[in-house]
Parts: sequence; structure tokens; C-alpha cells
Amino acid sequence: MPRFLHTADWQIGKLFGQFEPDEAALLAEARFVAVERLARLAQEHAVDAVLVAGDVFDAQTVADRTIHRLFNALAGFAGPWLLLPGNHDAALAESVWTRAARLRAIPPNVRVCREARPVLLEAAGIAVLPAPLTQRNTFNDLTEWFAGADTPPALVRVGLAHGSVQGILAEDIDAANPIAADRAASARLDYLALGDWHGTRRIDARCWYAGTPETDRFRANDSGQALLVELAAPGALPAVSVLATGRYRWQALSAELQVASDVDRLLAELAGFGADDVVQLEVGGRSDLAGHRRLTDAIGQARGRARSLVAELGALQLEPTVADLEGLAADGYLGEVIARLQAAQHGAEPAAAQTARDALVLLAGLLECRSPAAAGAAVASAAAPGGDR
Repeated sequence: MPRFLHTADWQIGKLFGQFEPDEAALLAEARFVAVERLARLAQEHAVDAVLVAGDVFDAQTVADRTIHRLFNALAGFAGPWLLLPGNHDAALAESVWTRAARLRAIPPNVRVCREARPVLLEAAGIAVLPAPLTQRNTFNDLTEWFAGADTPPALVRVGLAHGSVQGILAEDIDAANPIAADRAASARLDYLALGDWHGTRRIDARCWYAGTPETDRFRANDSGQALLVELAAPGALPAVSVLATGRYRWQALSAELQVASDVDRLLAELAGFGADDVVQLEVGGRSDLAGHRRLTDAIGQARGRARSLVAELGALQLEPTVADLEGLAADGYLGEVIARLQAAQHGAEPAAAQTARDALVLLAGLLECRSPAAAGAAVASAAAPGGDR
């Protein structure tokens, strides 16, 4: 019974430029670890081959060291690896693949499918029909040749492609690198292994996206997995099992604060984050200064526990209470300034509203760190003619 591992979209060399450098380095390293984990899974499940449906590398320009590290990460499985060029690492005349060949980095058990012709793994009972991308984007269906390809009848027919199944994904996603929705049936495939969509997705009984083995974005698309595929015989329906492969949990959270209990709930959620969480947090609504202080303290603590936490509080309006103002000794001129900043948060110009909010946070922080007398003197000095601005 032929058995293989289907994976895709490793994106080795991805830079994660939206993160701090130390966080980005750890997220990039996790992608090598995910490939090593795939090799162990292939060995544990005694598969006949590993099929990688495109975008092994994130860019053609990855460093030579990255190329060597990637191929060394495959060492845990000595069986056949079939790597398909995708849109990020297309099989150009001069590409990351030709560079890998010059570097002599590609092991003997690894085959890069740079041409559209059958690859026969006769010992495994598998005929693979690859559709490599030879440019980043094409508007022709590169899997069309599958239907006319002859393969030995004793071997199961497996297509290997990278692109967008037409009519399944959103129109803005499936514009380039199209794949016919009925390709598995029209080409008499026992299984069609796809890449490009970064989440695991079943198109039909014989056609699946594996998704990336290590999540790399905040979109909730069932990523961090690979597929174990078993085919009893040519013509039999495949048995597909989902295997967990990823480490990091990417979470996009939003919270709308209105009352104190909303802050309590958000703080409880922040307290649950750990070393495997990558979090994007957006907070809106309104809060008093005490609630804002509790929130920023909790965010700071959560950043120390999580792999990464990016918080955006720009939509959160601050509405100081009487107790807040008394605690800041913000009477007289100080009270007027705070009232003006509070009102400016509701202005029609977003940039001005953001500036007012930031100024209010800064002023409150300064007042908390100073004695009431010193704070009042500083503001009076700044307001006086000729004072520092």
C-alpha cells in the first residue's frame, strides 16, 4: 500500500520583518525545526516518499547557508523527497535551485521536480505528475498535461502542483497560477497534492491542500500541519490523516472595552499566553485611567511570557473619572488640559484624535511619577510666556 507525506509552503528564509529582530529570528528558526519534525514523522510512519508541493524557499535570494541548512534538515528521512518549485522559488533559468545544485547541497535521495514529466517511484508504487512553476505568476493551468500523461497501470497516479483551485478560493486569491477544480477527476489522479494555500483544506476526496507545517500569519486557516496519505491500490480512494507539525500558535485578538469587567476579561486572557503564542492584539472602546494602567501593565507582563505580542491601543479612548483626576491632583489648569485632551479624542480627524490620546497617556504617566506640587509647577512653567515648549 503506497503511503506518503504531503506537505507544502515551508517558506524557508522568511524574514518576518513586522516583528522585533530577536522575535523574527526565532520564528525563522522554527521553520527549519518544522522540516526536521517532518523528517521524523516520515520515518515514524514508514512512508514511501515525502512530496513537497511548492514554496520550499521564501525567495530566490536566500543565503547559501540557508540552502545548506534546509537540505541538512531532511537527513532524518532517508527515503525519497520530491520538491516542487512554487511561485516563491520558481524554476527560473537561474534560481535558488540552480544555485543549490552548484553548491552540491542536494542529497542523492532528494529530487527537485523542475520539469513537467512523470517521476516514477516504482519501488513505492507511485507515479508522480509534477507541475513546477517556471515563473512567479502564470495564468495558464500548468496541470493540464496530467490528463494526457501515461503512467504504468500498476502505479497510483499522484499530481503535485502549486496554485489556486478555481472557484474555491476568493477571486482575489485565485487570480494567478490557476488549477481546474476537477483536475483530479479529469486526469484520472488517485490524489492531487497541492500547495499555495497555507492552511490544510480538503477540496474533494482526492484533492487536498496540506498547508504550511509552521504557521506564519494571523489568518485562522488551520495551518501547522501535514497530511499522511495512504492509497490501497490504483483507483482506491485515499485515506488522509492530518498530522500536527507546528509549534507556534498565531492569534489575532480584538477587544472592545466599555466597563471594568471587560478589562478583567481581557486581562485574564492575557494571563493565559505562554512561550508558544504569537499574538496580535487590538483594543478599542473606552477606559478610565486606572483600567488603562492595569491593561498596559498586563500587556507588559504578557510580552515577557509570549513569543511575541504586538498590541495596538490607538482606538481605545481614555475617559478619566473623578477618582482618576483626584489621584493625579489634576485640578485647575491641569484639569483643563486633561479635559481638552479628552474631548479631542472624539474629533473627526483620526490623526489628531490619536495625538490627543497619546498626549493624555503621556501626561497621566508624568503626573503619576511626580508629586502634585512638582507636576503643577512644571505645567505652569510650560504655560507661561517664554516657557519651554
